[in-house]
Amino acid sequence: MGMNMTEKILAKHAGLASVEPGQLITCKLDMVLANDITAPPAIKEFEKIGRPVFDNTKIALVPDHFTPNKDMKTAGLTKAVRDFANANNIVNYFEVGHDAGIEHVILPEKGLVGPGKLTIGADSHTCTYGAVNGFATGVGTTDLAVALATGEAWFKVPQSIKVNLTGKKPKNINGKDVILTLIGMIGVDGALYQSLEFAGPGVAELSMTDRFTIANMAIEAGGKNGIFPFDEKTKEYVEGRVKDYEPVAPDADAKYVRTVEINLSELKPVVAFPHLPGNTKRVEDIGEIKIHQVVIGSCTNGRLEDLAIAAEIMKGHKVHKDVRCIVIPGSQQVYMEALEAGYLKTFIESGAAVSTPTCGPCMGGHMGIMTAGERCVSTTNRNFRGRMGHVDSEVYLAGPHVAAASAILGRIATPEEVE
Repeated sequence: MGMNMTEKILAKHAGLASVEPGQLITCKLDMVLANDITAPPAIKEFEKIGRPVFDNTKIALVPDHFTPNKDMKTAGLTKAVRDFANANNIVNYFEVGHDAGIEHVILPEKGLVGPGKLTIGADSHTCTYGAVNGFATGVGTTDLAVALATGEAWFKVPQSIKVNLTGKKPKNINGKDVILTLIGMIGVDGALYQSLEFAGPGVAELSMTDRFTIANMAIEAGGKNGIFPFDEKTKEYVEGRVKDYEPVAPDADAKYVRTVEINLSELKPVVAFPHLPGNTKRVEDIGEIKIHQVVIGSCTNGRLEDLAIAAEIMKGHKVHKDVRCIVIPGSQQVYMEALEAGYLKTFIESGAAVSTPTCGPCMGGHMGIMTAGERCVSTTNRNFRGRMGHVDSEVYLAGPHVAAASAILGRIATPEEVE
């Protein structure tokens, strides 16, 4: 029986000729990831095991959620990570400001994840790395602790959903519109513990930034992982970054539990209304919704292309007087490239605030917390009640096109509405 991409990666790392959905396996890992929130409790559990780390080159520790530290408690969390990294000579420890940034932006940047590789991370959006044809998924504290010591993790092989993409991507559409449309179609539990495997001629229409955005939010449909095929765009991205990679492709007779069809040509700009990513509506179908804040950034939409889209729309315009617009590049590299391209100058001249790379407001950490009654259009990945502050605030998820236009007009809008 043929295997799909996810099954092939899991089989190889389990040392098996083949695997099938529902099978319990133990796999060797290529990369183990944690951040300033998830690493400290995992480190405590790891120390109970009484073994050294399995490989100091295959562990990545990225303080990014509450950094730069907002208070004494978060300073203590990052110190715990820093001390562990120093004590164990962790090669891939990324200190604030030292060519670092948001974990799911910098790991692909630095070639630590790639085609055919298996990564786990104590963060639900670890599934981002499926964009480069790898298997990546989030795990809990105990699984992470064991992985730090053994370099292994157990999995139940997931069933897979084939997402067949066709058509041409319109100019005002980006990866966020694609994934929000998909989640709106199948629901936030539509892919529960299943793999979302993207396929079809429409894949070629998607930039790597689009793919990172889409894979990042596979978890918002309940997915175990999201994964894209290896093509020329993937090759161009990973060449010179990733060492010793082995692309995977589905067999012709690979099995899927179902197929979901998306014609990119038919997509329109969308937003996800509170308080679920699946509560998706076309912008053209909603009435006037005034907003108080816009956030452009995060592990979902904090890459250079995202900032370029926003800057093109905002150039020559001013952020609405009633709106706070916060722009957060996803990494120091993105920050520098955006600076050199003039994007940051555009944002500042428009009246936006530009932040150092951080997760910040995405999970209600800092730098953009809302009070009761406020609304935010955000390029982040979750809009649960209280996600960005007060339980009576509201988050509307959107891509950089809609976020930038909304910042200018003071209401949820599309770029076509900006004069």
